[in-house]
Amino acid sequence: MFMRDSSRKISRRRFLSLTAAATGAALLYKASPTFAQAPIISPHGLRLQTARTGIIRVGWESVKRLDPAFASSDSEISFLTAVYDYLVDVTTTDAVTPRLAQSWQISDDGRQYTFNLVPNVKFHDGKALTAEDVIYSFDRLRDPAVGSPKVSLFDNLESITAPDDLTVVFTLKTTEPDFIYSITDNSAVIVRAGSGNFDTEFIGTGPFKVERYIPEDRTIFVANEDYWQSGLPYAAGMEHRYVDSNAAIEALRGGELDVVLRMPNARFVALQNDPNLQTVTFGTSGHDALRLRMDSPPGSDPRVRKALKMATNRAEINAFAQLGLGSEGRDAPIGEFFAEYFDPQSPLPPYDPDGARALLAEAGYPDLTFDLFVPNSGNRPDFAVVIKDQWAKAGVTVNINLVDEATYYGDDGWLEVQLGITGWGARPSPQQYLDFSLKSDGKWNESRIADPELDALIVTAGTSIDRAERIAAYKAIQRKLAEDGPLVIPYFFPTVGVARKAWEFEGGFAVQAFPGRTNFSRARQA
Repeated sequence: MFMRDSSRKISRRRFLSLTAAATGAALLYKASPTFAQAPIISPHGLRLQTARTGIIRVGWESVKRLDPAFASSDSEISFLTAVYDYLVDVTTTDAVTPRLAQSWQISDDGRQYTFNLVPNVKFHDGKALTAEDVIYSFDRLRDPAVGSPKVSLFDNLESITAPDDLTVVFTLKTTEPDFIYSITDNSAVIVRAGSGNFDTEFIGTGPFKVERYIPEDRTIFVANEDYWQSGLPYAAGMEHRYVDSNAAIEALRGGELDVVLRMPNARFVALQNDPNLQTVTFGTSGHDALRLRMDSPPGSDPRVRKALKMATNRAEINAFAQLGLGSEGRDAPIGEFFAEYFDPQSPLPPYDPDGARALLAEAGYPDLTFDLFVPNSGNRPDFAVVIKDQWAKAGVTVNINLVDEATYYGDDGWLEVQLGITGWGARPSPQQYLDFSLKSDGKWNESRIADPELDALIVTAGTSIDRAERIAAYKAIQRKLAEDGPLVIPYFFPTVGVARKAWEFEGGFAVQAFPGRTNFSRARQA
């Protein structure tokens, strides 16, 4: 399933030394030339927009799937964000804002959403955007024949219709208070009706056009001169360079890259005092989940699940893997980011490795051994190292198997392993985590949990128009998962970003909670 890598053990001193040591090879690429466009001048001699100058170079890990129905990694979503547009967007503060839909209305019964499209928007090939394209885009995501994992996200849609070319009406089967957030999903970009060769033809309405895509190497974008948002993008072009995190950081420091948005926290901390760089960090709903499959032994035994929770010191994991930048996790995908729903008193068992050892022996597992599969990205390997050491105190042996991130998530291999750490990117609503990963029929139900009571609570949380009832359901879900769930979620990680000061960002340097959604159309050379 996955190629095996040897487990590793890193001392705290060695881990902290990484903040000062340079690792990874530097990029060998030369910086791309800078292209300048003459300023646009009106007949009266007034400057109408600043000349587009510069190629902003962004470091990402390589992409695997560029079909919006299947794209999932930050690098893939960043590609989509450059080429396509969303119907509506979500800000770093969870506010929904217009994009291709300039306005919208929700019916009194909450079942009908009417979107009014921006007029005179054109695709990169000159075709005018119409409601037909919006309908095609969403119908494709929810078509079982396409096989997108986002099918369940839109299974409450009864119909999508178009009263005219610039109006789209979504009608729901039942009330769904967070449906507007579903419309902002990472995969929900608007594509041209009838298009299908998404790995070779990149025709959107977005701020950048693809000039050249070189798999495993880079993508070269040029500014869309006919972009419907007048004056954007500010840059003449953009490059995505596909390198691992360490190489990207060294390239950033050496001036070969301009922006890096994903890196271990230790490397981020080490860059904060670099006079040539600007940094940003803020809390999100994104998290790393250690999960155990419940459909076979030993995960099917509730005593084993409880023992593993008792053997876990979450504060220690947070301090080691997140260096204090993360926020508290309590084994459910609802944290402080969703303040109204978060229950800081959910009943986690206290840290007790001796008690965990005794409970495992009672369950018939005095010498339990696991192969733990971990994507080799972010701070997940460090999470794994601490778990290995903590669980050893309870008599549990953990063999760490580091796997390249693209391989880990490719072909859904991550869904099959008995024990794994999965990185869940930030979402604007907790419902998306629950529907996808914790409902019995969830597309990404990696733990194979099947709990009718939990399913009912998830449905209530996702459909009730009574806010108090929804809050109560979310808190009941957290209690169930803390007591007997298959997850260990010790922290919610922050979004971090680093950019060279040679680039300015309108409104200040900011990164979306899901870094791949960061829009570079408003970046300009300083």
